[in-house]
Formats: sequence, structure tokens, C-alpha cells
Amino acid sequence: MPNEDPATTGQRIARARKLRGVTQLGLAARCRYSRSQIAKVESGARIATPGFVAQVAAALGVTTAELYGQPYAGQEAVHAHVTAIREVLAYVDVPPELDAAPRPLEELARESAVVARHLQQAQHTKAGALLPALLEELAVHVAEAGEPRAWQVLHRAQVLTLRLTRKLGHADLADYIAERARVSAAAAADPHLEAMLTQRRTLMMMDRAQWRPALASLEHALRRVDEHRPDAAEVLGAIRLRQAVIAARAGRATDAWDHFAQAQEIDVRAGERAAAGQRVLRDAHGTTFTSGNIGVHGAAVAVELRDYDEVVKREPAPQLLADLIPERRAHHSIDMARALVEARLPADALRHITTAESLAPEMVRYHPTARTVVEHLVDMHNALPAPLRRLQRRMRVI
Repeated sequence: MPNEDPATTGQRIARARKLRGVTQLGLAARCRYSRSQIAKVESGARIATPGFVAQVAAALGVTTAELYGQPYAGQEAVHAHVTAIREVLAYVDVPPELDAAPRPLEELARESAVVARHLQQAQHTKAGALLPALLEELAVHVAEAGEPRAWQVLHRAQVLTLRLTRKLGHADLADYIAERARVSAAAAADPHLEAMLTQRRTLMMMDRAQWRPALASLEHALRRVDEHRPDAAEVLGAIRLRQAVIAARAGRATDAWDHFAQAQEIDVRAGERAAAGQRVLRDAHGTTFTSGNIGVHGAAVAVELRDYDEVVKREPAPQLLADLIPERRAHHSIDMARALVEARLPADALRHITTAESLAPEMVRYHPTARTVVEHLVDMHNALPAPLRRLQRRMRVI
């Protein structure tokens, strides 16, 4: 059910802490933030960053979704699809009973590609509407044939479902899907699927402030990549970029920039191979490993390190951003807005968050960081500018 609680993230943190009998000083002892930082977040004087929320959630034994107030009012349609997904996934040992024969495998593969495009466009409700039937029919194909191709298509559908459910704050369901996807990746006989699943699972580990296990898992995944395959650059690059962001969130600046530099080197080598006539795939796994995406990750690393001078320097050129999918561009604008709020530059932050909403409205209106940014922008103004007032109403942020 949607959460109608009008509290801010900081207020929810304070409430969760008090309900568990933990003082601000006690909470500070459990995570790497000082008592004064905790007090400022709880009072609304400082933004609740994703890294902060993850560490506090882990320290208090709650989920980040609880502290963010997910699911949000206005998401009823997509959450109805999540309920249907849960029902489909309840079939484990036997396939679901269908009223008719499943569609041909390659038709289902094409529909998976449609779901992927919906997610790239941040059209979550459209993606959710297609996933239950897709998962049902693929489960029947796997049960009846069990060939690697069927497992590959099922794995892709599971990964798409994992991406959607995590974004919506269903951590338990995302964990369960990840375990099912690990089985399908092994049955598909493609080690790169397993490596990319690890890369995606570390997002959930980040939500729990599990920096060290996440980085260790990614290092293990790197060793399983076959550098002679056309998709090797994408897999290696995506892993390195994820390592860079995780290390930055953990406060390990040197490691973060080292991982980022290695991703840049992978990009250069991939370009050289392509120029030499070799086949290079940069989006076989839906990560869009391009120079533009690398650029926005550089800005994201600087944001996580709270190095705002570096954030400005790392802002990618407009032509690089133009080639990115809407989801990635919108996420970058949310990152920039967050940094600018922390730097006390509300006008620039508002410009970025409204840009993000114009690119991916469904994503931004229900993105925890975007909503936290808008909460702070409202608090930073005595009289709300018209664009902020309209955005606040659309996002239902108090």
C-alpha cells in the first residue's frame, strides 16, 4: 500500500532511532557519521544522502525503503504489477498453469527487449505490466525444454524484474529474484551473465552499506570475464564503474578514482579494437558503456565524495549527455541537484531536478533522492518559485 506519511527522510530517521531507544550519540557510534551530522540530517539542515541513509538503516536494523517512506502515494498502478510478479515467482518447483500454450521463445525474447526499452525510458508502469506474463511463459519454456537459450531469455527477464523491484523499494523481492537469476545464469552457461548479475546485486548491497562485501564480489567477478569476447569491454567497464561509486560512497577516494581511471582505460582500448575492425559490444547487457556514461559516473564519484569543485569540473559536455538514455541522463541530473543543494546553490539545483523530471517524469517523481532534494529546496525558500511549487505538487512532497 502507498505510504501517506508526510514526514521527511530526516524525520523518519529520528523516529526510527527513537523507537529503538538509540540516541544520536549511540547511532553515531554505529556508523561513520558524527552526532552533529546526524542531528543536522534529522532536523533538515543537511540532506540525507544515499550513503547516509544506507548506513543508518543498517545500524538501526531497518530498510532504506522504510526511511525513505516507500512505496509512495501515486504508484498504485505499478505496485499492482509487483503484486502479480510476486504471485508468478511463487512457482518454484513446478511451472505455472497457463490457459493457453506459451508464445514462441523468440517472441518472448523480443518482448523482453521492449521491457528493457521501457526501463531505459524510465517507464516503470509499462515495464511492470509486461513482466508477469513474460515470467510465466518463460518458466514454462524452461520447464519443458531447459535448453541454454530458454534460460538466457528467462535470465534477462529476471534481471529486468530485479531492476524494477529494487527501484520501487521492494528489497525482499529483489533479493529473491537475484537468487533465481543466479540459477538461470548458471543454466544459461554464460559466465558473463553471472558477472553482470553480481554487478547488479551490488546495488542492493549498497542499500545496506555493505561496501566491503560489494567490492570483494566485484573483484571476484572481474576474474571471470573473458576479455576475448565482444561484450568484454562492457562487462569490465560496468564493474569498474560500480567499484568507483561504491568506493566513493565508502569514503575511499583514492580507490574510487583508481577504479574510474581503469574504466576509462577500458573505454580507450575498446575504441582501439573497434577501429581495428574487431567486434565490440557496448550495450549487450543494458549498461550503455559509452564515453558519456563514463563521464556521468565521474561526476557521480565526485558527488559521493562531496567534492563539489570536482563535480563542476566533471560535468560532461552536452553532446555526450545527449547520447545517453533518458534514465541515465535523469539520474545524472538528480546527482547534480543533490550536490548543488549541499553546496547551497538552490537555483542551480532546481534547474537540474526539473531537467531530470522532463527526461523521466515517472522515475523522478518517485526517486528517493529526487524527493529528498525537493524537500530541501522547499525548506531553502521563504517563497517558492513557481517551477518548484508545481514540482512539489506533482511529486506530492510536503
